[in-house]
Amino acid sequence: MLANNFDHGIHSGSKSINESVNGSHDFTIKGYSLAKGMGAGKYISSDTFTVGGYDWAIYFYPDGKNLEDNSTYVSVFIALASDGSDVRALFELTLLDQSGKGKHKVHSHFDRALESGPYTLKYRGSMWGYKRFFRRASLESSDYLKDDCLSMHCTVGVVRNRVEGPKHVTISIPSSDMGQDLKYLLEAEIGCDILFRVADETFKAHKLILAARSPVFRAQFFGLVGNPNMDEVELEDIEPSVFKAMLIFIYSDTLPDPQQLTGSMSTSTSTNIIQHLLAAADRFGLDRLKQLCEAKLCEEVNVDTVATTLSLADQHQCSQLKGICLKFASTNLGAVMQTEGFKYVEETCPLLLSELLETVASDERSGEGALTRKRSGSSIIGLDLAYMVLEGDPNVRRARRRL
Repeated sequence: MLANNFDHGIHSGSKSINESVNGSHDFTIKGYSLAKGMGAGKYISSDTFTVGGYDWAIYFYPDGKNLEDNSTYVSVFIALASDGSDVRALFELTLLDQSGKGKHKVHSHFDRALESGPYTLKYRGSMWGYKRFFRRASLESSDYLKDDCLSMHCTVGVVRNRVEGPKHVTISIPSSDMGQDLKYLLEAEIGCDILFRVADETFKAHKLILAARSPVFRAQFFGLVGNPNMDEVELEDIEPSVFKAMLIFIYSDTLPDPQQLTGSMSTSTSTNIIQHLLAAADRFGLDRLKQLCEAKLCEEVNVDTVATTLSLADQHQCSQLKGICLKFASTNLGAVMQTEGFKYVEETCPLLLSELLETVASDERSGEGALTRKRSGSSIIGLDLAYMVLEGDPNVRRARRRL
């Protein structure tokens, strides 16, 4: 008894694809009447053009290709003008109507099925076309001839075959780990050449990496008045946790998690870190970090933080963040005015309060204030309180008169 050695678990497949590579050429014959009388079998040739890796040309026979037709017809052919054998192709010849009516004379393989398939050209000089393309007397009295000029459009489609099989090998490309590698240098303090003193903490880093990322550090270490031999810098007006977060971004190009830096799960603590980090990003010219902080603060805006975030956005020219804060504060004005942040803005940023007043009034005019009043009565009280609080400032009085 013979054992069945066929492994039915092995399967393979492939696909044969036949397609045409198409190209076109426009051929114009000026002085048609001067071409007549060349004699049967004599032709005018277009310039050669390339389609599908082969050269082609259009042959126009003003006295016809066949001697026996006695110049009754004009003949048009498309010829293979380069070396090749068994070149399979589709063709389209169009004699253009020059009256503007669009009644072109078209002979095409492309818009109909061919019983015998594409035409095969055996060798260089092989042609496809029509010996009796057009009766010459009819052509000369038609709209195809204008100002003794004929125009033709030719399209050639060279047939190609390719086989697609299964992809046996695929190579997985990992995502970039450059940021992780640079961050490791920072954390492991490998090759560091600069020490930062921030309050009672120290941080080691690499001057070249800092200079590559920050124009401020670049000027400090390698600028005209910089000191490339500097090995220690003392920074003021920045918290150690904020400077650490900024260093992590410089090396990794990612926004660090504030909760991991502080060990606190508090949203207010997280927002505070991001606010200070935005200020640091602006100070050291880290535009991407600044935008990341701006986006994060937009997500976390609330009644307790909106006033301080608004002040920060105004100070550091964060127009989108400022607009969002103004809108939020206007909508929740009553509650916002009870916060410590609002009191700080009231004391230090009177012009910012006038912008808030303009936003409130604009919302009222657009009807958004009416929707707010339906949602919360405290906003009505807040609006009245805002006018009372802001009335003492001359800038605000001018803003209110404009409104």
